[in-house]
Amino acid sequence: MKTYSATPKDIDRRWYIVDAEGMVLGRLASEVAKIIRGKHKPMYTPHMDTGDFVIVINASKVQVTGRKAEREVFYWHTGHPGGIKGETLGKRLEGRFPERIVEKAVERMLPRGPLGRRQLGHLFVYAGPAHKQEAQQPKT
Repeated sequence: MKTYSATPKDIDRRWYIVDAEGMVLGRLASEVAKIIRGKHKPMYTPHMDTGDFVIVINASKVQVTGRKAEREVFYWHTGHPGGIKGETLGKRLEGRFPERIVEKAVERMLPRGPLGRRQLGHLFVYAGPAHKQEAQQPKT
């Protein structure tokens, strides 16, 4: 029996919509990453982009367990001496761009490199219930 390897003509992409309201961040991100990579399909091939497109709505209403909202801190540096800054996960979820939390969680579950960057382009995250992909007729 030969090992199956998908080719570009075999790939059939679909659109899915995920409502993140009340879902736990890590569990949501792992399911979304699985769909984006194509691991839910029997034709999955590790070196090919066989995944589907995912739209995540209500990203600002995602939940985190335990005390991660207070204890998990994101740091960055301004480039100036003594310019280290930090912000908690809870503040980021309440801030201007709560969808970036979901984007980063999914990004870190995808492979690093050109294939992972191309697959990350199949993710669309929105803080509220409205999205711009109605024309693609996504399934829930």
